Amino acid sequence: RLTTDASVIACATLNVCLTNSTKLTFSGSNWVGHTVAAVALGCILVSGFLGNLLVLLVFSRFPGLRTPVSLLLINISVSDMLVCLFGTPLSFAASVRGRWLTGPHGCRWYGFCNALFGVVSLVSLSLLSYERHSALFSSNQSYSSQYRRARLAVAVSWLYSLAWTLPPLLGWSSYGPEGPGTICSVQWQQRSGSARSYVICLFIFCLAPFLGMGTEPRGNTLPSPQ
Repeated sequence: RLTTDASVIACATLNVCLTNSTKLTFSGSNWVGHTVAAVALGCILVSGFLGNLLVLLVFSRFPGLRTPVSLLLINISVSDMLVCLFGTPLSFAASVRGRWLTGPHGCRWYGFCNALFGVVSLVSLSLLSYERHSALFSSNQSYSSQYRRARLAVAVSWLYSLAWTLPPLLGWSSYGPEGPGTICSVQWQQRSGSARSYVICLFIFCLAPFLGMGTEPRGNTLPSPQ
């Protein structure tokens, strides 16, 4: 009963926020801000899609480039291109019109897509860094073993990301509008225990460890020349 009431309240709040965001008008600083955002998002949409598509075409055209490490690079390109396909067009259209256009369900979809594909890219980059570091000391690994590890890393990046980006759709925190009302994300600003606990866990389990993997100093771990 309490869960149902909380869901109804969250849904009503999201509808009110999105309704209020439709009242934005193209006047003064609002018009300038939305125009700048639309131009930037348009450039990101076109360059991101074409750039990542080119990467995928190159790997498809030249099989010799498909090494174990390149599987993680391909995974990053796929996740980035999916953002350009399923996320950026919604925020671009919203910036052009100055308001969110696809309602509460579109807002949740946008927030989920950006969170999912963003975490996939973050995890993949961190695993790529770890893999390159490990290769310095495990050069005797067989090619098939490296391929198995790379495929496992790709699968882990998606499953782990799903595990942390699905909960807001199921009641642990939520996805909703933020800023000028033309983008949606995890509701960082909410004061509820559910929202706070999710943000804390997201930082601890999705941001801090993988940033640490990618930025850990390794100057003293390089093998010395003989």
